[in-house]
Amino acid sequence: MIRTLRGAAIGLAAALALTACGGGGDSGDPLKGGGGGEGGQVVVGSANFPENQLLGEIYAQALEAKGVKVQRKLNIGSREVIYNQVKSGGLTVLPEYTGALLAFIDPKTTAANPEEIVTELKQKLPAELELLNTSKAENKDSVTVTKKTADANKIATIEDLKPVAENMVIGAAPEFKERQQGLKGLESVYGLDFKSFKELDTDGPITWENLNQDQVQVANVYTTNPQIAKNGWVVLQDPKNLFSAQQVTPLVYKKGANETVRSTLNAISARLTTQDLIKLMERVAIDKDDYDTVAGDWLKEKSLA
Repeated sequence: MIRTLRGAAIGLAAALALTACGGGGDSGDPLKGGGGGEGGQVVVGSANFPENQLLGEIYAQALEAKGVKVQRKLNIGSREVIYNQVKSGGLTVLPEYTGALLAFIDPKTTAANPEEIVTELKQKLPAELELLNTSKAENKDSVTVTKKTADANKIATIEDLKPVAENMVIGAAPEFKERQQGLKGLESVYGLDFKSFKELDTDGPITWENLNQDQVQVANVYTTNPQIAKNGWVVLQDPKNLFSAQQVTPLVYKKGANETVRSTLNAISARLTTQDLIKLMERVAIDKDDYDTVAGDWLKEKSLA
């Protein structure tokens, strides 16, 4: 049986997130008063991990460059928290990942390649939401180990974990435990039974430290994370395609997004690549540059602002 380890750091992070989401200053209808759709401002949201916050800032600055009034609500939480905020119109725009979004909407989906995923997503999204153009940029979940762990256990694929998983702790964000593209899928698709599950942050410093210090032997790390190359970690191959194609794509609340919003976000998708994400995240995660500067520099480089 999997047991869950809760750290004080996670509790503090959750408390801070709730405070940030519930704090003052955002009363009233966020769609009133500005310049996005139906006469209102555009509310750009993001999930609670660095790359998604950066993408949210890129979207926000690009829209502002087109004269759109923007309100930022970045670093809100996981998809389980944020999805209904877009569906209800509390948020207008959210940077999403196609395969992960489809698995959230339909955990039983078998779609694997990018075209199948987008087609199925457009069929299954509720009427309130619209998926805009997908980008070439992709950031996938991965099952990652240190080189020391990989060498000691002769691990190269997720399948290779089966005989040794019972002696290993896997670490990830809390929601990973209940996701099909997460612990549930590792159990049902690969037959893995880990010693325990440790709740960490969403591919952030707590995860990286725990992996490097062998507090967890396996971690959920995003494939665009520059810490992989910096630390020499090994991303395990996924021969059964548990983690499907995950292209970066704007998800919008239809009534809140006019043609200016759509065309601006689609222009970003047309230029954004996986290599861009890796370079941008190097600046954020390693060089510690702020999101505003990194986003602005990329938009200027691509002639989008």
